[in-house]
Amino acid sequence: MNDTQELGTANTDFVRALAKGLAVIEAFDAQSPAMTLSDVARKTGLSRGTARRLLLTLVELGYTGFDGKLFSLKPRVLNLGFAFLHSHNVWQLAQPYLVEAVAKLHESCSIAVLDGADIVYVARVPTAERIMSINLGLGTRLPAQATSLGRVLLAYRPPGEVEELLQRTGALKKYTPRTITNPGELMEALKQVRKQGWALIDQELELGLRSLAVPIFDFTGCAVAALNIGTQASRWTVSALQKDAQPVLKTTAQSTSALLSPGKAA
Repeated sequence: MNDTQELGTANTDFVRALAKGLAVIEAFDAQSPAMTLSDVARKTGLSRGTARRLLLTLVELGYTGFDGKLFSLKPRVLNLGFAFLHSHNVWQLAQPYLVEAVAKLHESCSIAVLDGADIVYVARVPTAERIMSINLGLGTRLPAQATSLGRVLLAYRPPGEVEELLQRTGALKKYTPRTITNPGELMEALKQVRKQGWALIDQELELGLRSLAVPIFDFTGCAVAALNIGTQASRWTVSALQKDAQPVLKTTAQSTSALLSPGKAA
């Protein structure tokens, strides 16, 4: 994109400067934790002049740092994410339900929401056992295609919306030999998830990891989040997850869904 067409909209209420500033923040990630001015301009599609003004403004506000060559995000940027979490304290209210589920299953329990092609963790109760090599915490993003949380959330989206998302995402990444990378096969898997009401992922994101997720609904019946447990394949068989874990998660999800009724999370 470029300065004349990026973030374009006919809406007269749209503030381009704000959109560009957010695009600069989102340009930083695990692969690009520190970048030069040219790097940011190239990654965002903004001109060097625009990128420079935005970066220096973010430096002045304390959201980015600059060492004379490289720009990088500073801890203050976390305030943006925590503002969402704090304004949606339903996830804090759900913690006791997650703790109860972890106590019954002896596995980590998490809640995530969908953001584009990724899931974002908004609540999590871990176990003492280390499950994944990925460090999971609030705000962690993982690919929706290869996670049980993501499969559930995608399954309850309109098929046309999911197909459009897959087209924008491009080729599906292969994380393990088990990962579904064919869009048609993934769409069929999503149909099955919606039909049965849960998703089970068997070592598609990381070898040795299995997870099972169920949807969390708001008072309108929309699946706004998903709840799962992640476990080692050596500890739980696929059939045991379906038979023993799924009912516990379903009950926990129902209790959490009740919090999303009007006035409950105020």
